[in-house]
Amino acid sequence: MQFQMEMVSRDTVVVRLYGELDHHAVEQIRSKISAAIFQGAVSTVIWNLGGLSFMDSSGVGLVLGRMRELEAVAGRTILLNPSPTMRKVFQFSGLGPWMLDATEEEAIERVRGIVNG
Repeated sequence: MQFQMEMVSRDTVVVRLYGELDHHAVEQIRSKISAAIFQGAVSTVIWNLGGLSFMDSSGVGLVLGRMRELEAVAGRTILLNPSPTMRKVFQFSGLGPWMLDATEEEAIERVRGIVNG
């Protein structure tokens, strides 16, 4: 499992996940994102899932937990380009409204539009 976390604006981070996301990888990712949220540095997380080939239930928990943390700062989440299988899991988990098929740039512009609009 590989991941990258990039600040793309003052308060928006893109998390790029590659390979297989299981419970072994979740804790490292969780601690980095949560720290940024709690420090007040992040209010929007864009999860780029295009490079992810597998995700177990701990991955859904990772996303849901960060969404709860973001609620405290009126934050936002975008699930970008999930695979068809992940799309079904997210739909069953109630995360369908946060899914988006787009480029990272389009997702960032959408967030800016929501913030500014």
